[in-house]
Amino acid sequence: MIEIIKQILSSDLGSSFNNAAILVFRILLAIELFRVHGMKKFRVENGQKEHVPNPLHLPEKLNGLMATFSDTIIPFFIIFGLGTRLAVLPTIGVTAIGYFVVHKNDSLEVRDVPYMYTLSLLLLLALGAGTYSLDYYLLTLINN
Repeated sequence: MIEIIKQILSSDLGSSFNNAAILVFRILLAIELFRVHGMKKFRVENGQKEHVPNPLHLPEKLNGLMATFSDTIIPFFIIFGLGTRLAVLPTIGVTAIGYFVVHKNDSLEVRDVPYMYTLSLLLLLALGAGTYSLDYYLLTLINN
């Protein structure tokens, strides 16, 4: 079990420049995700909260909870680099469903947003958070 946790947390991109670049990338990505999509979950426009599409026909509360969690809580895990590889999975699910299901018949200009979020989150899934993260700090604690 410890080896699996080490694999999930492990992420050294080879140089301090690369690790700093992924730090900046994940912070800017997470801030944008929270600012644009997460804050919509709290706003009320014309007396109504944001309508969250439910293409999988999940129970409405579960669907809303997943979307809210993915856009409001997960960005903070990404910023701090805490459980990054696992943390991005729900948001990848939400953005990929947005691309492949919700916006499948929309123009490329509309589909572009969930596409870019999905690709960016897949990059974090593949590379991890880098050495400037809580993941790396936890890994050093486990190794000592």
